[in-house]
Amino acid sequence: ELEKLGLRDDVDLHVYEVPVEYQTVQRLIPALWKKHSPQLVVHVGVSGMATTVTLEKCGHNVGYKGLDNCRFCPGSQCCVEGGPECIDSIIDMDTVCKRVSALGLDVTVTISKDAGRYLCDFTYYTSLYQSRGRSAFVHVPPLGKPYTAEQLGRALQAIIEEMLDVLEHSEDKINCQHEH
Repeated sequence: ELEKLGLRDDVDLHVYEVPVEYQTVQRLIPALWKKHSPQLVVHVGVSGMATTVTLEKCGHNVGYKGLDNCRFCPGSQCCVEGGPECIDSIIDMDTVCKRVSALGLDVTVTISKDAGRYLCDFTYYTSLYQSRGRSAFVHVPPLGKPYTAEQLGRALQAIIEEMLDVLEHSEDKINCQHEH
């Protein structure tokens, strides 16, 4: 749906479906970062427990015990051996949540600090580690429970555009501070 809607004109949108497989994530995420060198990667995952569109603040390195679609689980139960326990996104999710909520879309947006210790969290941590925090993760409920594909597409469009805006303004501040 987001691919149909697109983003603002100065944004190149690349959409990939990431399999629910630990080993594929460990291979694919670094390869996508290398191929595109993006300003930001936003992962979207479906959560059967979600009733809102949820912005995840951080990814976790350890605690992966569930088998993936290939019936595999990392022996170490972690994403990156020796990596930090938790990596926060450099995107201020509270600001994004407030801004998107103020737009009056017919979708509720919330914040979370726990993406669930399964493939969503594993993917998010892997991407955060690869990008030094230049990643985001959005959990969405299953289609129709309660939102339509169109509602979710519009919400994701607004969320990503706000994330890019927050990122650009935070970089302006960083660059400004370096000049003084």
